[in-house]
Amino acid sequence: MSYLFDQELEERLVRYAAIDSQSDETSTSSPSSKIQLDMLQLLEAELVEIGAKNVRLTDYGVVLATIPGTIDGPTIGLLAHVDTAPQFNATGVKPRVIRGYNGGDITFPDAAGLVLSPEEYPYLAEKVGQDIVTASGTTLLGADDKAGIAIIMTAARHLLNHPEISHGPIRIAFTPDEEIGRGVTAPLPDDLAADFAYTFDGAAVGLIEYESFSADAAEIKITGISIHPGSAKGKMVNAIHLASKIIATLPQATMTPEVTDKREGFIHATQMYGDAAEMTIKLILRDFERDALTAKGDLLQQVCLAVQATEPRAEISCIISPQYRNMRYWLESDMGPVDLARAASIKLGIESVSVPIRGGTDGSILTEMGVPTPNIFTGMQNIHGPLEWISVQDMAKATEFCLTLTELAGKKNLN
Repeated sequence: MSYLFDQELEERLVRYAAIDSQSDETSTSSPSSKIQLDMLQLLEAELVEIGAKNVRLTDYGVVLATIPGTIDGPTIGLLAHVDTAPQFNATGVKPRVIRGYNGGDITFPDAAGLVLSPEEYPYLAEKVGQDIVTASGTTLLGADDKAGIAIIMTAARHLLNHPEISHGPIRIAFTPDEEIGRGVTAPLPDDLAADFAYTFDGAAVGLIEYESFSADAAEIKITGISIHPGSAKGKMVNAIHLASKIIATLPQATMTPEVTDKREGFIHATQMYGDAAEMTIKLILRDFERDALTAKGDLLQQVCLAVQATEPRAEISCIISPQYRNMRYWLESDMGPVDLARAASIKLGIESVSVPIRGGTDGSILTEMGVPTPNIFTGMQNIHGPLEWISVQDMAKATEFCLTLTELAGKKNLN
């Protein structure tokens, strides 16, 4: 079946990826960036064009649509996010397709010296003969998660054109701001009106993910004493020095992203800015277990108190805010959606793999809010950077998987 979808998937991904839709974590609006509306409004129009029902763009920035069921069954939700990650340049993306990949190093036209090597990334070595999509070297690609959008749109168009396919009602949601943890807001579960759902926001073929990090954000503010440096002796308190002490005191050798993997959590400083008078440090805290996440927050608070004690004239505050929690806490008591996904894998002859996500998805928050939402593969690789790539044929497998899920869901009572 996949050859039926290759061309459409490629065309959609290349077209979507060229649209700048990067989210902005410094913004308080929803969506966080106006440019996301370019993608949202385009998808709204395309859903209407292919014949989806109840299409609307909500006031909180989510495109919703319905594919009516051809049989009775539970309502399944399909989700992907329109925003791209703020960690790397996403302006001026120039997608390119390498047809019939030959198995060698991939170079980039706009970044001399940048190399995507199958020796360093063995999954690429498995894609000889396939069509590989990358950017040009100075931007990310945005397959995270425009591949998911392309997969859902392609599956939706196929279902609407083939009413003979048996499936229950399907609800589609394209969300903003997933990359900054704000893609799911309070109205979405009721507006989605799905019994269970899937995000198409995963990596290698076969991945069915039902565990994610639990996540908190932290903001440290350091207020020193500013005075002319020529007369500063005994008077100045340099906030930059105190911020540096905090970073240096944290366990960098054991608890940062670059030294952890598998089920290990971390404390990650994402931003530090300011001047000698006042500094701000922003961090994210991640772990798979609640107690371990709390312990990381306690450690951060203790470090701030210790540095504060070295300079009582300064003011140091540390505010920790919850972001999302491990979806496993809820899915392990209702594995029906996961079992259904595994059944789809078996039907398609795909070996399924479930590993903890060292990150989060919209599904993490949706699951906590009462809509069980595992995460499904798209094929995306090396996300959030210039080496991001994806195989068109992997996307086609994900599209087949999506269609198989909807058929199986229509036949199965998950209650």
